[in-house]
Amino acid sequence: MKAMILHETGPIESGPLRYEDAEMPSPGPGEIVMKVGACGVCRSNLQVIEGERGRPPKLPLIPGHEVVGRITELGQEVNSLKIGDRVGAQPQFSVCGKCEYCSTGRENLCTDSKRFGWSTDGGYSEYMRGFAAHVHKVPDNISDIDAAPLFCPGVTAYRAVKESGISSGKKVAIFGIGGVGHMTVQFARLAGARVAAVSRNPIHTHLASEMGADEVLISSKEDPVRALSRDGGVDASIVFAPSDDAISQAIQSTKKGGTIVIGVDGSIRNYNFMKGQTIKGTVVGTREDINEVLSLAAKGLVHVKAKEYKLEKANDVLKELKGNRVDGRVVLTP
Repeated sequence: MKAMILHETGPIESGPLRYEDAEMPSPGPGEIVMKVGACGVCRSNLQVIEGERGRPPKLPLIPGHEVVGRITELGQEVNSLKIGDRVGAQPQFSVCGKCEYCSTGRENLCTDSKRFGWSTDGGYSEYMRGFAAHVHKVPDNISDIDAAPLFCPGVTAYRAVKESGISSGKKVAIFGIGGVGHMTVQFARLAGARVAAVSRNPIHTHLASEMGADEVLISSKEDPVRALSRDGGVDASIVFAPSDDAISQAIQSTKKGGTIVIGVDGSIRNYNFMKGQTIKGTVVGTREDINEVLSLAAKGLVHVKAKEYKLEKANDVLKELKGNRVDGRVVLTP
């Protein structure tokens, strides 16, 4: 098969991914092999490729962790799926099922999980191997291009809104309107909240409005803290902008007793314990979460803004992502 393969980490400008032949995957017990229909491109892919997260435990490595395709082969002990089923996989290849997090419904925090595009090969390829217990049937009325991003930005956004605790009549500020942020706007609206979308990049403002934001603020042109504090602040803030400034603005914009949910790495500044705020981290979601996301998408209640590129263009697409020139999500197709 063909795949985009990372042999050694390096700047994306150097073209570290090579489009070349790779060995076809074979399913082990409890596993399946799918023919990839689409694979979303995530900023964390860029971080892995450039070595920002350290050296991957597996090299050479095929990146990619939000994948939709059709099953072509079944391993032993797989009874819940059949060849030809269209399925999707989110970042976790597997979880241990035994740690305190798995046993308390928080498998997204599993201490011994394996992840596509990090510890095992992912979806920047024509075929991919996965565990049957960790793939999900995709509703027929969602295309591959629209479905693939549901398995990372979709479930990540859904989990973040759930962690924020917002509900009808509450106001939430969402910092960062990219691949995850534009999905977060939609899930927050479904929760009944009023949504203020905050972005440094003016090209994302129309996307926020299109997704249903009640208010759009460009932080490079106006102070979002001042704007959001006019009515006493927001009930919750969700941060997907990879910026210490955005985290700080979120904390300052959130009212007393409010919640700040952070889905990026960064530093906590300007935290005033007298405000009694709660700060939470959020990471992807559980299998239960993705089933709920797929149900909402099948009903037409959320959708992905996605643009398709051929698999061999992955280096070019990731350069665009690095330069903040991507509107919504990019999806690679073999």
